[in-house]
Amino acid sequence: MKHPVGWIAAALLGAGIIALSLPVAARAQNGQAGLHFMVGIPQGDFADNVDNPGFGLSGHIGYAPQANPYFVGVEVGYMIYGDNTRTVPFSSTIPDVIVDVNTTNNILTAHALLRLQSNVGTLRPYAEGAFGLNYLFTRTTIQNRGFLNAEVASTTNQDDAALSYGGGGGVMLRVHESTKLGRTKEVLIDLRLRYLAGGEAEYLNEGSIRQENGRIVYDVRRSKTDLFTIQVGAIFRF
Repeated sequence: MKHPVGWIAAALLGAGIIALSLPVAARAQNGQAGLHFMVGIPQGDFADNVDNPGFGLSGHIGYAPQANPYFVGVEVGYMIYGDNTRTVPFSSTIPDVIVDVNTTNNILTAHALLRLQSNVGTLRPYAEGAFGLNYLFTRTTIQNRGFLNAEVASTTNQDDAALSYGGGGGVMLRVHESTKLGRTKEVLIDLRLRYLAGGEAEYLNEGSIRQENGRIVYDVRRSKTDLFTIQVGAIFRF
């Protein structure tokens, strides 16, 4: 599945329309957003091709009414599962200018979430389902060597996307609560485990780009893109 940007935009737009259709008072008092550190561990055939776990961040936003035990929203995540930097001359005709060539293997995830969760109390366990996509892309950049590492040029070597769905669960622990002008706000610590079954996609692994006889060769892999993710972060209710 190529060019998934439209899918991602459509999902986020749909979530925005749902949120805007809610009563203003409900949105103000029953919103939920979170920011998490995320680890993605390849599973099955994906693990046979990718040795490294992915590390990154995720964020979600949605509607979680205090009077009802559910949450509906969207989540976007980004992880790097491969990173390689080499130092080379800028070109054969300008050998006295040295640059860094950095290649990263990345996964962008975007999912709609439906969760059964308690929206009151100190300890709040939950179970959830997710449906969306995984976008895998490898990007190479040329960077100046220096304090700012400014980008000189870049290219996307390979990209593909696959549908993704699954479920998991977790627990939230409230660590702060405040009420001002009749509006309650909360901060919670969140631990979440999730298994995502991903469809087939083509991608590059760390070390999949090499030079042979002056040519660039891509060792493109193809498999399902199943992931087991661990997320730890903070949730804000407002």
